Amino acid sequence: MGLSATMLKALARARYVKPSPIQSEFIPLALDGLDVLGQAKTGTGKTAAFGIPLIEMMEARSRGPQAIILAPTRELVQQIVGELQKLAEGRDVAICGIYGGEPIERQLRALARGVDIVVGTPGRVMDHMERRTLYLGDIVHVVLDEADRMLDIGFRPDIERILRKVPDPHQTMLLSATISDDVRKLAGRYMYHPVEVNLSTDEPSVESIQQYYISVNHDRKVELLVHLLKRDKPRQCIVFTRTKRGADRLAERLRRVIPGVASIHGDLAQSARDRVMRGFRDKSIPVLVATDVVGRGIDVEGISHVINYDIPDDPENYVHRIGRTGRMGKDGIAYLFVGPDQGEPLTLIENLINKVIPSHKVEGFEVARARSAAPAARELYNNVGGLPREMAVR
Repeated sequence: MGLSATMLKALARARYVKPSPIQSEFIPLALDGLDVLGQAKTGTGKTAAFGIPLIEMMEARSRGPQAIILAPTRELVQQIVGELQKLAEGRDVAICGIYGGEPIERQLRALARGVDIVVGTPGRVMDHMERRTLYLGDIVHVVLDEADRMLDIGFRPDIERILRKVPDPHQTMLLSATISDDVRKLAGRYMYHPVEVNLSTDEPSVESIQQYYISVNHDRKVELLVHLLKRDKPRQCIVFTRTKRGADRLAERLRRVIPGVASIHGDLAQSARDRVMRGFRDKSIPVLVATDVVGRGIDVEGISHVINYDIPDDPENYVHRIGRTGRMGKDGIAYLFVGPDQGEPLTLIENLINKVIPSHKVEGFEVARARSAAPAARELYNNVGGLPREMAVR
């Protein structure tokens, strides 16, 4: 790829041996200064795909940063900063993460000292722009990471206001798990003849992940979860719930019988979220109960299990959830708890991933049959969406 000796040393120290597919395709285009629109799932090495060329293209420090990276969550910002710092080892490249939920003074001091790369959530970047503590006049590289997620959670106005402040010419790299119409509109408005690189497979789910659904009555879900955690003894596990309150309540119940359990969600104070993520990374917290918004930003290697305690409202969230495991080609296991009345959302997930998720029966947790007066078709949903497999639409 024509990388510098300094970068090759940094990659060796970070134990990068062979580039992933996205890195092989994305890095040469980015190094050529082209605008690149990349479709790739999380866990494929996309941070290094844009981070390596950014660091290689850095020039002598000027008044303001030369590159700005926007990401949807504080956790993802922190992970990107950590990865870039590894890649920048041996160079005078200053990287600053800016996000809400912590005192702004640390960020103000870092920006005042001078930085080369800013990584931030759109909301906090806007805050600094309004305070006039972040100067964008020297920006020549822009990265929009997880663009689909940023648009989903309402950051479009902030993103557009930030992009309008970036001087021309500049390079824009956009990465997204899905290329929706909204993502294309954003790219069409703010990118210059982007080269499109589709590094997602036809099936949204990661093939290295073993996926199973387990039929369970709603009142026995906690009991089943405890059973699975004791039986499988996962190295590290994320348990997904639909609500913040549900995450806290479930974590509290699990702590009584399972060591090393914590919860994480958007209402948790930033200091507490940082503490939980440190524990999860150093494996002192092996079981993390999380909500979708925060969980999607978790990029930790070695997660062996994802358990969908609550079935997601949006089938695409299932794909993002299970993508926390099976990262960088490693194996992983994903369980999906399905109640007797949840055949339809199971079918929607299977239609999205174009794959039948096999049933995993756990002895002692069989779903109780409905009363005999109920129509037979509604008794059990152990088949796809409550239908025989051969009748399910694929």
